Amino acid sequence: MIARSARALGLGGIALALAATSMPVAAQDNSETRIRKLESEVRALQRKVFPGADGRYFEPEISAPATTQPATTAAPSTTAVTDILTRLDALESQLQRLTAQYEVGGNALRLLEERIEVLESANAPAPAPAATTRPAAATPAATTPAATTPAAERPDAARLAAVQQITKPQTDDPGDDEYSYGFRLWDAGFFPEAQQQLTLFVERYPDHSRATFGRNLLGRAYLDDGKPGDAAPWFLRNYQADKNAARAGDSLLFLAESMIALKDTQRACIALSEFGETYPALATGRLQGQYATARSKVTCN
Repeated sequence: MIARSARALGLGGIALALAATSMPVAAQDNSETRIRKLESEVRALQRKVFPGADGRYFEPEISAPATTQPATTAAPSTTAVTDILTRLDALESQLQRLTAQYEVGGNALRLLEERIEVLESANAPAPAPAATTRPAAATPAATTPAATTPAAERPDAARLAAVQQITKPQTDDPGDDEYSYGFRLWDAGFFPEAQQQLTLFVERYPDHSRATFGRNLLGRAYLDDGKPGDAAPWFLRNYQADKNAARAGDSLLFLAESMIALKDTQRACIALSEFGETYPALATGRLQGQYATARSKVTCN
């Protein structure tokens, strides 16, 4: 805005000077009016650059030279032109000084704001100690397990040899081979190894015809390993995936057994009730004994 004002004043000065030169006497009053308007605008700019509550401002260094009335007719024209040019020079000089001072003040204000932002950032509260110290405390144990529980972490040579004795089938159905290998591990009592193998199968072959068997057996591998909390989600997942699947009813009954192991009687009763209503043939047939045993362990309303 100030740059545009400076350019406007400069152009206005040139126009006034040319007008005064071409019409020395007739344009004197009009030029005087425009000069006074320019001076008032500069004073307004001074009040913006140098504000003060008491109204004290830097006065423009402009003064109209005392004019005399020479006796000749050409002298007034020369005096008016000189007066206009002098006052325009003064206006332009002062405007340049005001512009420079305004820019200096704006730059100082920007630097002050940046310093305030830096100070506010430096005084910001630090993160809670627990958020930084908790991982540091857990890191050594996670990186050096041998130093704390070497025997538990090292694989047993005899167990490893026994697992290696269980062969994996090699047929033209790789999905069935993966499931069968997991079944053999579970049947041999290698429950952690069976969990790993069956997880691989159900994740890699979710649409295989053996998928319902794999999810149910994975839940049993966890349940037989004493981990009913890990077993229950797999039983529920298998039941909800397809309630008409070959092992959906088995999973629902095993879900009830998992809830019993977790001492969650309410959910165990819900699972038992739904099993009896949804799979009456299983409740009175193949799974009759297992169903009766589960019901005897809880008292349902």
